[in-house]
Amino acid sequence: MGSPLRQGRRSTIAVVLGAALAVAGCTVDDGATTTAAAPSLTTVQSLHDQLPQAVKDAGLIRFAGDSHPPYRTVGADGTTVTGIDHDFQQALGQILGVRTETTIVSNLSAALQGMLSGRYDAFNGPVKATAERQQQFDTITWMTTRTSYVVPSDSTAGIGKPEDLCGKRVAVVTASVVEEQLKKLSAFCEKTGRPAAQSIGLDDTNATLLATKSGRADAAGMTQAAAIDVTNQQKGVYRYVTQTEEQGATKDNLALYVPKPGNLGPVLEKAYEELFRDGTYARIMKQWGLDDVTVPQPLYNVASAG
Repeated sequence: MGSPLRQGRRSTIAVVLGAALAVAGCTVDDGATTTAAAPSLTTVQSLHDQLPQAVKDAGLIRFAGDSHPPYRTVGADGTTVTGIDHDFQQALGQILGVRTETTIVSNLSAALQGMLSGRYDAFNGPVKATAERQQQFDTITWMTTRTSYVVPSDSTAGIGKPEDLCGKRVAVVTASVVEEQLKKLSAFCEKTGRPAAQSIGLDDTNATLLATKSGRADAAGMTQAAAIDVTNQQKGVYRYVTQTEEQGATKDNLALYVPKPGNLGPVLEKAYEELFRDGTYARIMKQWGLDDVTVPQPLYNVASAG
């Protein structure tokens, strides 16, 4: 992990936020408004000075983001983004004295490839921190999660506990940590003499829910945080079960990804340290009901350690 953030000298001027930037129905300027979840913060000038020159010249950090409630909920207009990701990006932008902008992409692969090609500067996840991906990206772990499976309350598939998913059709986001966890659940199923779960790979969480609602799938796999949000937002419509360690579940580190070229990663890690130090991190996580998946401090490139 990077060295602890020193108090440093702070700018006496609050971050100046530009007018909203909406581009062709796919981009939203996260720094254009201030919400109750992310009140106006003061720029840490020493961190702004450490930003790559290209970011300082643009006055902007470009984030990629797929549709993944409660991290990112895309409005009906295709441009408005709300959720945990919006709140954290806004706070990071205020600390660093730049705007933040989110471009909605179709899936994780699009986000990763877009960063490597230079279209985006970062992706706030939720993405598992892996040693393989850390060869190309710096990672900043800011939460953990377990895997849950959402089932319609009126389902007749007989899913009352995780092992009931054996032999069932489960929709998951392709290349996600949940897809990896479902494979482990299937291994458990086969080890205990049951049929493996059938994985249905889709582009985003909304698609997995639609597949479940339409009957194409029996359950939708997602992070525990997302399952909590779905069942809270649509009370009585869905319920969920959570995979256990016996069934191959692990408590995964979820991270912000930044391409290594450009050296933006170390600055964002220090900005996250500031959000932890001043209580902003705890406030945002609490507002979204995610106290049980917090980490005590941001972890930099944690996948390479151990």
